[in-house]
Amino acid sequence: MQKRKLILMGTNDFVVPVFDALATKHDILAVYTRAPKPQGRKQILTKSPVHVWAESKGLPVYTSIKEFTNPGAEYIVVISYGVILGENVLSSAKCINIHPSSLPRYRGPSPIRSAILNGDDNMDVCLMEMTQEMDAGDILIRKNIKIDINDTNADVEHKVSVVAVDMLNEYFDAPDRYIPIAQMGTPTFTHKFSNSDSIIDWELKPVQIHNLVRALGGGRTTINSIGVKILETRISDNKLEILRIQPDGKKPMDWESFVNGLRGADIIMGK
Repeated sequence: MQKRKLILMGTNDFVVPVFDALATKHDILAVYTRAPKPQGRKQILTKSPVHVWAESKGLPVYTSIKEFTNPGAEYIVVISYGVILGENVLSSAKCINIHPSSLPRYRGPSPIRSAILNGDDNMDVCLMEMTQEMDAGDILIRKNIKIDINDTNADVEHKVSVVAVDMLNEYFDAPDRYIPIAQMGTPTFTHKFSNSDSIIDWELKPVQIHNLVRALGGGRTTINSIGVKILETRISDNKLEILRIQPDGKKPMDWESFVNGLRGADIIMGK
């Protein structure tokens, strides 16, 4: 494989193994990621996983696209960056993007969560050319992955990262072999999920609640007037089983331990 000169742009933790694999075979000239954000109860300013990784590799890392200059990269690889690229970036090198959805379905910031929430049992991972219109570029490579009934967002992100490494290696081995194909069909768009999206509506079917829990990292509700986050569920005989739960202000626990703490009281699910 010919060694390429790359600029990498990404933020989330599932991007790190992809960038790490690229760094073993190519020259990484710069890394762009989101600026540190306050996190946790103490609102500690925290660097993104990609930021931490880049520093560990001794790579130049930038947290503002306003600082962008191209030091000679042939390609810019973008995965889960969360920043709109201007023409100055797009025209400086060939910009390619890994987008985890069956484009043009699920354009936007939350394709994996949206697929799980909707109960999809498979999805495409697309390697695409980038344009100024969000997720609208031509497709270079498209590969399908399965979404199992109990897969969480993190599980699917891991599957995407494995496939993304293979797709990028294939592409960089012989980029002229891949003919860009325009997206066909009517686009659908995703949105960023908020805390209100995780509130459980107990009128939903059991599988829909299960999908919400695994898509959003948990579902919020009350049980006997206790605020809780349901962390893990499964479907058994078309019924919802709660496996792990976290009451407000306490550590996660298994469902049986929580029920024992109710001391035989009837269980009343709220909103």
